[in-house]
Amino acid sequence: MIAQQTIQQILSRIDIIEIIGGFVKLKKRGANYMGLCPFHNEKSPSFTVSPAKEIYKCFGCGRSGNSIGFLMEHEKYSYVEALRWLAAKYNVEIEEKEASPEVRLQQQVADSLYIINGFAQRYFADILFNNEQGQDIGLSYLRERGFRDEILHKFQVGYCLEQRDAFAREALAAQYNPEYLQRSGLVVLRDEKLLDNYRGRIIFPVHNQSGKTIGFGARIIKSNDRAPKYINTPENELYVKSRILYGSYFARQAIDKHDECLLVEGYTDVLSLHQAGIENVVASGGTSLTVDQLRLIKKYTNHLTIIYDGDSAGIKAALRGLDMALEESLDVKLVLIPDREDPDSYVRKVGAAAFRDFVDTHKKDFILFQLEVSLKDAANDTSKKAAVVNQVAETIARINKAEDFTKQQDYIRQCAELLRIEEAGLHTLVNKFIRERIAKQENRSRNAEPADLSAEQTSQQAIPEDDETLNLLHKDEQQERGMVRSLLEFGNKIWDEHGSVADFLLAEFSDTDMIDNKQLVRILEAYRTLYAEGAEPGVKDFLYHEDPVLSALVVAIMDVNYEISHNWKEHFEGRLPTREDLYKEEVQSTLNYLKLRKIKRMMAVNQKDLENPHTSEEQLMLIRTHQHLKNLERELLHHLGTVIVK
Repeated sequence: MIAQQTIQQILSRIDIIEIIGGFVKLKKRGANYMGLCPFHNEKSPSFTVSPAKEIYKCFGCGRSGNSIGFLMEHEKYSYVEALRWLAAKYNVEIEEKEASPEVRLQQQVADSLYIINGFAQRYFADILFNNEQGQDIGLSYLRERGFRDEILHKFQVGYCLEQRDAFAREALAAQYNPEYLQRSGLVVLRDEKLLDNYRGRIIFPVHNQSGKTIGFGARIIKSNDRAPKYINTPENELYVKSRILYGSYFARQAIDKHDECLLVEGYTDVLSLHQAGIENVVASGGTSLTVDQLRLIKKYTNHLTIIYDGDSAGIKAALRGLDMALEESLDVKLVLIPDREDPDSYVRKVGAAAFRDFVDTHKKDFILFQLEVSLKDAANDTSKKAAVVNQVAETIARINKAEDFTKQQDYIRQCAELLRIEEAGLHTLVNKFIRERIAKQENRSRNAEPADLSAEQTSQQAIPEDDETLNLLHKDEQQERGMVRSLLEFGNKIWDEHGSVADFLLAEFSDTDMIDNKQLVRILEAYRTLYAEGAEPGVKDFLYHEDPVLSALVVAIMDVNYEISHNWKEHFEGRLPTREDLYKEEVQSTLNYLKLRKIKRMMAVNQKDLENPHTSEEQLMLIRTHQHLKNLERELLHHLGTVIVK
């Protein structure tokens, strides 16, 4: 892990305008900068960047964040990858936290494999373009397939010579560790000699999400019945097959832009489609989709379109493992290429525009397509049809997220029509599979310790759910956010002779039960901890917090909706007071309004309780409580100079 001191050095050098300006053309407008949003198509700029607050926000699509968040969203980096990118940009030397010997060894092996893979990628690419055998065999083959040099350079395609140990000798001469060379899969040890594993094959480097080479796919050129068509890197510290989609590094921005991921089977399918200008495409490598691969796709989009060969093997390959996609709430469509073509050959045959049109017009819903194929296989066999009914019910039962309820009901209706059975009967069967799955989950966790109900759940259960109270809760959160914003922005300023704004507010909120939003409570507690350690926490400490939930919440709190126009000086003489000047008034006002909202909510709950039957003593207590709350409300309204608050 990156040491906290290094993170602070990186954060201290961040210039959000410089970083985002490298991806988006920005124009200064007042105190902020504006440009066309990179996350959705727009003609008028609504993407705003605030250098003072170090955040961006698009008022068109609602995306917002900080510099690190922008890199994570735009480049699809992880938090650590974004930090490393910034460290490289600002020439900050990364210091790692002290780790266990096992973790250090694992990191050392991973770093060594990265270096070896990078060396191998450059070596194979050089052989393809600059070696006589590479040009005559490898490059001529690829050009005959229609691949242009620029696409081969983009994907860093190479060639491995037919000699038994050409690469091995080169790697050993460069003093690479023989053990790590074997672990990378590039060489094998036979008769105490290292030999090349990919002899006479086209080499397709596989990249991770930051563009580093983590492994290779090697395709044979000459016909050989005994040799497999493809050889892939064996699993190691970098290459885990179930977590990899070929081409995802080059496709990530296009997938985000089109809000759709096209999934094909092979490396050459990806290259051909990219060459045709269709860049939102990745390959599964001919294996069944895994949960990790589906979640990788979900980072970019909720819409997955699978494009496979139209033969029976292609259909079976397309259907394998897709029930998991439903559990991940992915919208899955299938497209089968006709006439025994594959995506590579078909896009060459019809061209990019016709290929896109074909995909758009021949998409079939996964569940309905699976049902049609199964019904065709079942024909008039009653027992087979019964199995199909059970299969489709079990598939629909996997749509188990609350937000997908309408989708599930729609599938039940459509499938019942295709099966020619009663909709209610299919609904009952789906519910049966749902109950069975829940029962299995309960059985697995029966021996585990029962989890305590979280404070948030307890709070939610204790809150009446009538519309009036929910409306008050929404307004409460606005005041809660305002109070936390005051703490983050003004906490280090002087409040009175007894201490700072932070001292005042933290004392007021020693009991965090007043705060309903438990994420805001986490910010308060994190602030309190830092403050107790002698630090002077500020917005930046939380704006770039490694917890993306807290970071996103702080971004939302530090909105960029309003600013004082520079043109006001033409109409008003003298200096206009800023929030910095009026921070005490803002802190006190925000706190009073928050208390007022809490009192009004308590009054609403108390009033609701008064409508229920009670003993005379209970009724008297409720009336006294109401009167006490009313007095508190009057006192606060007097301080605020307000008569009515709704």
